Amino acid sequence: MTIKNYKIPEDDSVEMVNMLRKGVEFTYLNSISDRIHFTLEDWASYLHLSERTIQRYKKEKKNFDTIYSEKIVQIDLLYKKGAEIFGSEDNFHTWMDTKSVPLGNVKPKELLDTTYGINLVADELGRIEHGIFA
Repeated sequence: MTIKNYKIPEDDSVEMVNMLRKGVEFTYLNSISDRIHFTLEDWASYLHLSERTIQRYKKEKKNFDTIYSEKIVQIDLLYKKGAEIFGSEDNFHTWMDTKSVPLGNVKPKELLDTTYGINLVADELGRIEHGIFA
C-alpha cells in the first residue's frame, strides 16, 4: 500500500520495524487524517503531543519519533481493518463513534490514546469479524 512516499510493509514485520524506527512524515499523518476524519486536535490527544508540536513536525519536515510513528500506523491499520470488517469506512466510523458495552460503555474512538486501548478495539473487531458478540 502506498501513501504518498510510504509503502506500509504490513506483511513484513522486520521491514515494518525498520520503517517505524525511521519514523513517518507529517504527509503520512495528513493523508490518513483525511481518510479517517481526524483533526489535529484528535491526533494531539491520541499521541499525547500538543497541536503546536505536531505542527512543528510539519514545518520542520521532521519524521515523527518511533513511539508516535508506531501509534499512527497502528491507528491507520485499525481503521483499514475496521472498514474491511464493516464493509465501508462510513459504517466503521459510525461504530467507532457509538458507545460499546463490551468496551466499557465508551466509544471505541476514545480508547485510541493508548496502545492497550488500540489493542482492545482491535480485539473487539476480531470478535465481530468472527461473529462473537458480547
